[in-house]
Amino acid sequence: MIKIENLCKTFRTTEVETIALNNVSFEIADKEFVAIMGPSGCGKSTLLNIMGLLDNPTSGDYYLDEKEVGHLKEKDRTNVRKGNIGFVFQSFNLIDELNVAENVELPLTYLGVPSAERKQRVADILKRMNISHRAKHYPQQLSGGQQQRVAIARAVVSNPKIILADEPTGNLDSKNGQEVMELLTELNKEGTTIVMVTHSQRDAGYAGRIINLFDGQIVASIAEM
Repeated sequence: MIKIENLCKTFRTTEVETIALNNVSFEIADKEFVAIMGPSGCGKSTLLNIMGLLDNPTSGDYYLDEKEVGHLKEKDRTNVRKGNIGFVFQSFNLIDELNVAENVELPLTYLGVPSAERKQRVADILKRMNISHRAKHYPQQLSGGQQQRVAIARAVVSNPKIILADEPTGNLDSKNGQEVMELLTELNKEGTTIVMVTHSQRDAGYAGRIINLFDGQIVASIAEM
């Protein structure tokens, strides 16, 4: 599903050039669960942003379903993202002015899904995430674990092929973190490809494979037993 070839990303200012990714190459199969690990500043989030079509590489290629998408213009990247890629962030990134149901409904609105179908799909996913009783609450009225459940609901309500998760348990206690990881594992078993950036060896243990990054390069790719 994902093929990365000789990917490089360089950030330049007038005085400094920083190489965030240096000739990174790997593949991720359909329905795989992959964790990307490495120390802070090693390029993990930069790589995830490129895979999520939020940024372009400086050089190299990114194939999604055998189509090169790494060098698309922003409008075209947005069109490819829609319905294909869902995001889960450490900081939840919910919209404070919208209640839980409205936050989850937002991707379906962008996709032009009819109102009645949107309401049904939101109700179904909130029930599945065990958060239906909070549908009319606002993000600041929720615990961290509840906010992350809402964020996952928003990520999966459009049935994306891929979920990209950036430190999804980073702001959670161990119990809520475990529940989030179990949710992601369940989604993966149902056929969603998941790529997760994490510092947590425990969280990485849920993945089928771990890719280790160091100084912008892959130093290991290990299948979990």
